[in-house]
Amino acid sequence: MSRKNQTLGEFIIENQSSFKYTSGELSRLINSIRLAAKVVNHEVNKAGLVDIIGAAGDTNIQGEDQQKLDVYANEKFIQTLTNRNIVCGIASEEEDDFISINSQDENNQNKYVVLIDPLDGSSNIDVNVSVGTIFSIYRRVTPVGTPVTLEDFLQKGNQQVAAGYVVYGTSTMLVYTTGDGVNGFTLNPALGTLYLSHPYMKFPENGNIYSV
Repeated sequence: MSRKNQTLGEFIIENQSSFKYTSGELSRLINSIRLAAKVVNHEVNKAGLVDIIGAAGDTNIQGEDQQKLDVYANEKFIQTLTNRNIVCGIASEEEDDFISINSQDENNQNKYVVLIDPLDGSSNIDVNVSVGTIFSIYRRVTPVGTPVTLEDFLQKGNQQVAAGYVVYGTSTMLVYTTGDGVNGFTLNPALGTLYLSHPYMKFPENGNIYSV
C-alpha cells in the first residue's frame, strides 16, 4: 500500500509490479518525464526575471503562435526522453511530424511512444496564470526492430499504458495513472523532490460544480 508523502521515485519502485508491463522500462520513462518537468518548472518559475516570455516568432502544427517557453519545454522533454534511450518515438504539439528515435541498443528495441504537449497554455505565463504539460504513453503496435510509423501514435485511448499531466502553478504537481488509480505528487522546491500528496484521486460523489 503506497503511503502519503513518499517520493515519486519510491512510489514508482513500490508499484512497479502493478504496471501492465513490468520490464522496468515504463518506470524509467515516468522518471524521465519527472526529470524534464523539474527542469521546465525551474524555467517557468523565473519567467518574469529572464528573457524567456513572449512569442518565439513561429507557429506550431495547430497554427498557434509558439512562445519561447513552448520551444524550451519541447527541447527539454525531447532531449531527456531521447538521451535516456527509453522511447522509440515522440509526437509533440510543437513538431510538424512525429520523431522516430533510433535507439542505441540496436534495431529500435524500445517499445514505447510518447505523445506530449510540452507546455499547454504557455501564453498564460505573461499574466502569471498556471500552465502545464500533458502526456500520454503507448506501447508501439508495429514490430519491434523497425522504425515507428503513424500507426504507433494513432491508437485508441483505451490502449494507453499511462497518462498524466504536470501543473506549474502556485505549487507544482505531477499527476499520472498507469490504469490502477490516479495519484498526485507535489514538488518540494527546497529539495527538488516530488512527494505523494494526493493518493488515489477520485471525483467526489457529490459536488456543487461539474467542469470538464
